[in-house]
Amino acid sequence: MNTTTKHINTLFSHHRFVVLMFLCVFILGTRIVLAQDRQELERNKQQIEREIVLINQLLQETQSTAELNLSQLVITNNKIQSRKNLITSISNEIDFINRRINEINNEKEQLENELKALRESYARMIFYAQKNRNSYQRMMFLFSSRDFNQAYLRLRYLQQLTRHRQIQAEKIVETSDKLQQSVDQLEEQKQEQQELLVRQNEEISVLNQERNEQAKNVDRLKSKEKELMQQLREQEKAAQDLQRAIQEVIAEERRRAAEAAREQGRSVSEAFRLTPEERLLSDNFAENKGKLPWPLERGIITGSFGEQPHPVLPGITIVNNGIDISTTQGSAARAIFEGTVSRVLNIPGGYAVIVRHGEYLSVYSNLSEVFVNNGQRVLPGDEIGIAATDTREAQTFVHLEIWYGNKKQNPADWITRQR
Repeated sequence: MNTTTKHINTLFSHHRFVVLMFLCVFILGTRIVLAQDRQELERNKQQIEREIVLINQLLQETQSTAELNLSQLVITNNKIQSRKNLITSISNEIDFINRRINEINNEKEQLENELKALRESYARMIFYAQKNRNSYQRMMFLFSSRDFNQAYLRLRYLQQLTRHRQIQAEKIVETSDKLQQSVDQLEEQKQEQQELLVRQNEEISVLNQERNEQAKNVDRLKSKEKELMQQLREQEKAAQDLQRAIQEVIAEERRRAAEAAREQGRSVSEAFRLTPEERLLSDNFAENKGKLPWPLERGIITGSFGEQPHPVLPGITIVNNGIDISTTQGSAARAIFEGTVSRVLNIPGGYAVIVRHGEYLSVYSNLSEVFVNNGQRVLPGDEIGIAATDTREAQTFVHLEIWYGNKKQNPADWITRQR
């Protein structure tokens, strides 16, 4: 073999090694990603299951009243949506397992082909070894060499052949073990698939029951149109009072800043500039959009931001300047970010707390008690009050608003998803 041929063979061997290493890394990486995807699916399912447990607890509290009320209807709507999300999550897990079953089947087929080839190769080696097992033949094979170097090479060849047979035998055992593992994994995945299918069918059956019961409740509540309209007017008045109070706080702060500027001989426009500390706080608040903590340890959003149709009354639109988060009785409301308490308000229905974060305001209302005072510094997670419980509907919730200057924001876009 000349130098060029050896060089080509060396390059080819190196290239094949690199390709094999790349394939191994790719397969390992793919399996890690699949495992992470499965873990995410499982975490999502568990979170939805926890939501349903909380919703059932909230329903038990609202059902402590003698009659069906709107809160029960809204919370049940959330339960139905969570149930649908759970069914979707289970369906996603089933799809994942189906893909995994196909992958295992492909691996199993490859291992079977590899095992077949290994056994055939091993059988040929054994057949050759049987034909040449005679020690006399081996000695003649060595002594018939042209010179010492050829004899040495032939001896090495016989040794390598023996070692190769051992490696082939070990490879057959290893491949057989891998094949058995694939078979076991396949059975395990199929069993899990069947369990999830049964769970999915059970959840679909429960969902249909909840939908039927909800339709009956809507019909029953429609007979209370006058009562619901009165309740809606009270809610709208409370929302208007709160918005008026927020606007007054903003106007009051601007007035005080202007007066302070005039006393210090500065222009009014300079008075409304944020200090470096306020600017940093405002920027940090903005950078944490979508990552802010919830104002409650446990809760579900039962009132969405903006305009939406009334859940019972046809043609009636509800306007919400923030979100309503229902929780269990006695729960504490917590600050969602570092800031300073601008105002503690006593409004119809309870207390409200306004916290300033630079250019941003967070507003917490429907509180039965308040733990903070005007001008107090708060940190994320600090308790600022207790969520009030509506005695008429036995619903406990906190109303959260976020403002940027005079512009209302959707708090659901700012707080983290509970997943």
